[in-house]
Amino acid sequence: MPAPASQPDLLDLKLLPAWVKEAPQTDRYADFSGENAEPFQGAGRIKGDGRRPRQRQPAQRKEHLRSGRSRARTATPRHSPPRETTPSLAVNIRFLPNPRSLENVLAQIKSSNLAYSVFSLARLFLEKPERYEVRLKSSEGTSFFQLGDHGAIASVSQNLESNAFALSKEDFYRIEVVQSEPIKGNFSSIARCRISGIFLGPTNHHSYQPQLRSLYEQRFSRRMSFPEYQRQIEIVDDPEMVERWKEEARNVTKYTTLSEEPAITFNNTAEAERHFRQKYLPGLLRSASEVTIDGVLSRNLPDRAVGRLIEGAWAREMRSPTGMMQELIGALRQSGLHIFRHRRGMLFVTPTRLKAIGLDTSALSQPIAAILNTISANAGIHRKRLTEQLIATAEQMNNGEVISTEKQKLVLASDLRWLIGEGHVIEFNDGTFDLPRARPKVPAELVQRKSETDLADSAAPAETASEHSNMESPPAEIASADASVRAFAGDPAALPS
Repeated sequence: MPAPASQPDLLDLKLLPAWVKEAPQTDRYADFSGENAEPFQGAGRIKGDGRRPRQRQPAQRKEHLRSGRSRARTATPRHSPPRETTPSLAVNIRFLPNPRSLENVLAQIKSSNLAYSVFSLARLFLEKPERYEVRLKSSEGTSFFQLGDHGAIASVSQNLESNAFALSKEDFYRIEVVQSEPIKGNFSSIARCRISGIFLGPTNHHSYQPQLRSLYEQRFSRRMSFPEYQRQIEIVDDPEMVERWKEEARNVTKYTTLSEEPAITFNNTAEAERHFRQKYLPGLLRSASEVTIDGVLSRNLPDRAVGRLIEGAWAREMRSPTGMMQELIGALRQSGLHIFRHRRGMLFVTPTRLKAIGLDTSALSQPIAAILNTISANAGIHRKRLTEQLIATAEQMNNGEVISTEKQKLVLASDLRWLIGEGHVIEFNDGTFDLPRARPKVPAELVQRKSETDLADSAAPAETASEHSNMESPPAEIASADASVRAFAGDPAALPS
């Protein structure tokens, strides 16, 4: 590598960023005298020797240029940022409903007799991070590092330690912003970050270098090297911007400890962070193979590798929320709600136990029978259309008797409310109605065969009980009859899915 030309060292007297200190332009063709001039000899010519170096042949020259270009393509940039290595983590990720959001949803379901889709409820919890929690469990014996019991997590402790103060400072310090004395001095220009737009102050101010380094470490250290970030600093000569920086620089952040007596106050962030690392950080870090974090925190983790895993798992869960549906089904049943299948096997939840009346409505009153027949003939009918059809049917049954429309609507609403409350009609949350599925009727001969089998088993001697335990499983028809009888008797576990 040729030695750089010696230039007057005057740029160091100007207090400017390093990217401004560039070498002055020189005339590269000052010694060029035309086409008849001697070709450039470079370092191959020996002083005091009149002989010229051996010239390359045209074929050799082309090969030399081609190899030089290939080396230039594969060369690594001098200031390329270090690539972040993503460790291969074998992690089982589950999404759980947030307890507070779950309580609100359960209260809303119990407040009415509407039926809600479990699939839509799962999507509702996954849409916003405030409504779910993330549970991560390592499947290969590796451990996660976590700040406290519910803080941020990382697969590498260094990622968590470097961001521990920014994530936990509000738990240990009372943060106050006070104004100091006005900044004295005449400044004609200030430095500003092009990426974030943050003012860093004049380059000859004592706070410039600490602020520059702090901003780089907090926001851009994983994206680029420090020399590359210095190229993103610009000098602004606007007097209005200088005055704005003076007002912002007057704001001083103070940190006061919350758990120490007497309380200690720090006048800058560096001192507070140093105290945090010595006093609180050693007891705050913990390692565990299974951790649970808040959904909002899962989107702002300092460990990018874990963050990408959670993001990918969330995208898959949004497409098919089977995991969240399983969590919701357990919580809904535990709170006393009823889960049933309807509309091509989809799962729904309602606070009312469904009881199908059947197709024979001869024993019912005319208004009730009209409601059931209309819904049976128009599955998924909307409330408005149902009202219009039933009012028209009522006018025909009254043989032209004039009854006010408002009175008919009140009678219809009362009958419909009773049917929904008793579980004879399903009202979905989208305003549509349907009838519950009727349970299959058990043939009489299967009931009789099951009764005879039970009597025979009860009359068997006690010493043959061990022999019955070693027998093969009963025939398929007996097993199906058993399930049908239990379903007919009202056993929920035997309901067809």
